[in-house]
Amino acid sequence: NVRRQHFGTHTGVETTLLSETSKMVSMATGFPVPPNKAIVGSNAFSHEAGIHQHGVLKSRETYEIMRAEDVGQSPEAIRLGRHSGRHGLFSRLEKLGFFVGEERRDKLYQKFVELADEKKEIFDEDLVALVQEAKGGGASAHYRLEHLSIISGTGRTSRAEVLLYHSSSDTSCRKIADGDGPVAAIYNAIDMAAGSHHGLVSYGIRSVGEGKDAMGEVSVLISENGALFRGVARHTDVLQASANAYIQALNQLENFRANSEEEFVSDGIMQSFDSDGG
Repeated sequence: NVRRQHFGTHTGVETTLLSETSKMVSMATGFPVPPNKAIVGSNAFSHEAGIHQHGVLKSRETYEIMRAEDVGQSPEAIRLGRHSGRHGLFSRLEKLGFFVGEERRDKLYQKFVELADEKKEIFDEDLVALVQEAKGGGASAHYRLEHLSIISGTGRTSRAEVLLYHSSSDTSCRKIADGDGPVAAIYNAIDMAAGSHHGLVSYGIRSVGEGKDAMGEVSVLISENGALFRGVARHTDVLQASANAYIQALNQLENFRANSEEEFVSDGIMQSFDSDGG
């Protein structure tokens, strides 16, 4: 059917059912279809290499002699991974409804490359998570985690070591703390390094994406004097995500403290002018 104009023949085979028929045979025999199997394999119409993606996005006929939908496959040809280029990434983001400005593309692409090095395949959920995390990164970074190590195991107290950078003093502080579990140990060590005292209101974690290498999303809520501050972070290592979310919440808290102090000073100056004028 693909070259019927050239050969002058037509088989009459309903090619759109080839993929579904292959799945039925696989289920009946117990033999999975190899991903690289021609026509019916999951990778038959997928392109991960950056140069291939660029060519397919311009013209699918560059690398495909038949259409995926003609054999019952998904027409979505771009599979993002560690070999994908910028063109493939931002084209996929646009299909998902995200239009990234030129000034933000370098940073977002670097984040994508880092994630692709950790994961075999990047799903749409991962891309949405990357964009959302980039949008949420507007708070001033008073603290930055430079190092994290954890020792934990069955029947023993967890211990965490952190190296926390303080932007206010341009110094880093290393602390070691124990906890009932690895997350508690991490948070105790961060509190010691930051010298911060506040309450932990809630901690939540969920899976973002598919498979055993899916990212974990951690959401943390802390409080001080009735005010609530939230941090959200995603990582393939849930303990790293836990630390990042906690530090994001701490940065929100420090921003609140700084703004409150500025308002207090401003009010004090205005009151002094009023008293002088009176």
